[in-house]
Amino acid sequence: MKKIDPTGASPLRIIPLGGLEQIGMNITAFETDDSIFILDCGLGFPEDDMLGVDLVIPDVTYLQENSSKIKGFVITHGHEDHIGALPYVLKRINVPIYATMLTMGIIERKLEEHGINDQVTKKVIKFGQTITLGDFHVEFIRTNHSIVDAAALAIYTPQGIIVHTGDFKVDYTPIYGDAIDLQRFGELGKKGVLALMCDSTNAERPGFTPSERTVGKTLNDIFEENETTRIIVATFASNVDRVQQIINIAYKFGRKVAIDGRSMVNIIQTAIELERLNVPKDTLIEIEELKNYPDNKTVIITTGSQGERLAALSRMACGNHKKVNIGPGDTIVFSSHPIPGNEKPVTKIINELLRRGADVIFQDTHVSGHACQEEIKLIYSLTQPRYAIPVHGEYKHLMAQAKIAKELGIDKEHIFILRSGDVLTFCEDGAKVGEKVQAGTILVDGLGVGDVGNVVLRDRQKLADDGIIVVTLALDGYNNQVVSGPEVVSRGFVYVKESEEILEEAKSIVDQAVFDAQNRGVTDWGKIKNIIKDCLSEYVWKKTKRRPMILPIIMEV
Repeated sequence: MKKIDPTGASPLRIIPLGGLEQIGMNITAFETDDSIFILDCGLGFPEDDMLGVDLVIPDVTYLQENSSKIKGFVITHGHEDHIGALPYVLKRINVPIYATMLTMGIIERKLEEHGINDQVTKKVIKFGQTITLGDFHVEFIRTNHSIVDAAALAIYTPQGIIVHTGDFKVDYTPIYGDAIDLQRFGELGKKGVLALMCDSTNAERPGFTPSERTVGKTLNDIFEENETTRIIVATFASNVDRVQQIINIAYKFGRKVAIDGRSMVNIIQTAIELERLNVPKDTLIEIEELKNYPDNKTVIITTGSQGERLAALSRMACGNHKKVNIGPGDTIVFSSHPIPGNEKPVTKIINELLRRGADVIFQDTHVSGHACQEEIKLIYSLTQPRYAIPVHGEYKHLMAQAKIAKELGIDKEHIFILRSGDVLTFCEDGAKVGEKVQAGTILVDGLGVGDVGNVVLRDRQKLADDGIIVVTLALDGYNNQVVSGPEVVSRGFVYVKESEEILEEAKSIVDQAVFDAQNRGVTDWGKIKNIIKDCLSEYVWKKTKRRPMILPIIMEV
């Protein structure tokens, strides 16, 4: 039965399905009794213990169960942690997508790769435009971030205005386009904002995030100081503003620019086609054309700044790149900071590059795309929200923003630190967190989506820790007598040539276990396998203090 407040307004439910307790996998549902729209649909990257897993996407079971109410996806910007899960989720929930121009261009390329672009309705929205999605009206507001066309949202709901910043910073001198529309935030504040959902990524950092243009001066100095070497700049594929500055500086110094890395090439091509990136004539060349120019007249912009194993820079560092060989005549610039958890792979690549004789620069060549404390305070001051809902970040980041909100005068009871699956309801009684919905992660491994779970991961961890022993034997189908075997083979357990004695004894243990089982009248093959596993596991533990996976295989003859 619908719960209606005295004004006749439907309750508002805000349901984060990802993007909290972690960096990435951002997705939030806004729901009334009759309508749902989904804000962002991002992916996450696997933890160290998710062996073999390529991507992590949100569990959207709740949305599938309520698909008849869903009016569309609204996307704030074109980073993977906000759009990466779209191809997977759209195959289950095919509703229209609303996004700004570059964001939509990147989404379309992604959908084309999955073969579903023609099956999805897509609508490009301009800043200042408002769209209607059932009970909701959503206005796109210009912000600044490390990618062009990033948007904040004013969400007009039956219970009041929700302002969602998306990922943002306050940049008064952006590389492309206009500065963040602070005036509009102020106007919304005068109208009355029910709740602010603000980016928390840099909420622990005091002060302001520097303008993207400050990186340009540093890069200019690097080019000036390295006029005799080839320059290779590694940065995020989606940092279009950074790429624009590198291209501008390369042109100034008379250098040709080659783009390397599949994701980088795709995004740059999209940005050029949509006129979100301005490239001077005859500046870009193909990676194959580098051999036609002196090294000191070329620049390579590449992926791999986070130490990704298969990225272009990693292949260069390992000597596996087909077109680029790193040597003493190269200057490598890391124009990014390692994402937390990526420090080791980044350091490994830096060491490999240094061993090859390259000069590596990895300081003062990056600024964040996220707001620090003073910018967060500015948005709160302009919007004057009644409630604060920190978003985008790990728990410590959310708590840091909650502290800011409290310092600015928001009641502690009006600050909500949510978890994925929580349902925050606004109605005539105020706001409260009550029920939970199903939320979590789905693992993508190759072409498999959701077919790798905790059991498979535990098996992979066991294989990684102690290896596997495979026992094979053949039994007569009539009398259960051993016809051949047992044969014992191990992988990742011990080095066979030095441990032949252990494996020979293992055969004897298995032989005796089968003999004893037959003497006890055990004929069920499943039970025989368990007896083999138990006996062999006990023996191996006594001999090696290891617990490899033991896999008995019985064949019928």
